[in-house]
Amino acid sequence: MPTRRTLLKAFAGTVLAGAGFASYAFAVEPGMRLIVKRYWITPRGWPSDMELTLAALADLHVCEPHMPAARVAEIVAATNALKPDVTVLLGDYIGTHRFVTRRLAPQEWAEPLGRLTAPLGVYSILGNHDWWHAIAPGIPADGARTMRRTLQGVGIPVLENDAVRLKKDGRGFWLIGLGDQIAHILGPDRFRGVDDLPASLAQVDDAAPVILLAHEPDIFPTVPARVSLTLAGHTHGGQVRMMGYSPVVPSAYGNRYAYGLVAERGRTMIVSGGLGTSIVPVRLGVPPEIVLVHLGGQPGPLT
Repeated sequence: MPTRRTLLKAFAGTVLAGAGFASYAFAVEPGMRLIVKRYWITPRGWPSDMELTLAALADLHVCEPHMPAARVAEIVAATNALKPDVTVLLGDYIGTHRFVTRRLAPQEWAEPLGRLTAPLGVYSILGNHDWWHAIAPGIPADGARTMRRTLQGVGIPVLENDAVRLKKDGRGFWLIGLGDQIAHILGPDRFRGVDDLPASLAQVDDAAPVILLAHEPDIFPTVPARVSLTLAGHTHGGQVRMMGYSPVVPSAYGNRYAYGLVAERGRTMIVSGGLGTSIVPVRLGVPPEIVLVHLGGQPGPLT
């Protein structure tokens, strides 16, 4: 039979292990870790001999203490070191949860973001938090107008139902930025978006492949095969993800679109785990990530 002392030692060990586990989830993984998540794919509609490298940053949620300006600068430097052909930002730049100790002024986080460089440019879209909340204390919420001005002020175009045609080694492709799908809160679990996928696609006037940027992944079932790749964020991979499962996912499709590579009916989407946190400042099993997509150079299309 175990002695009282043995049981007390076991209990103390369990408490310490739990405290260490919590410390890792609340401090180490969300605030200190940073990984590069790479995908080598040739999705349908993308020429196998057309190579392109794209870096995607999602859900920064800048704030102190979890995503200070120095952390943004670290992420920017790490992204530039990857030397992508094009870099995209997938929305939700500000941190708004109750554990924020200080909201950063726009120039504090925009200035390091303005140092992002890529030969084919840096482009952005907006997320739901950029619509729902003021960009900083003392600045009223204004339907993301200040957010647009802030990003454009550091040389980062904001695409909202816009398409831009780019060229890599003389060959064209399209980058479409979709408006946010839940931009306006109408009531409990009721939203109205500003997304217009048909109008965005109507701007594509040739047969060059298309990459779609969408903050929320829930648009994916309506994305036509004309789009070679959809890139999304918003879910943070559930923030807690164990053995490929996330208990809580802010998507109507749950774990179907929680994280990573999604291939359905010949169409391809990558959902980033993001960089910051929302609701609760915790990450476990889904460390902050820079997504690096290597397109082309593969033997055949992804199925």
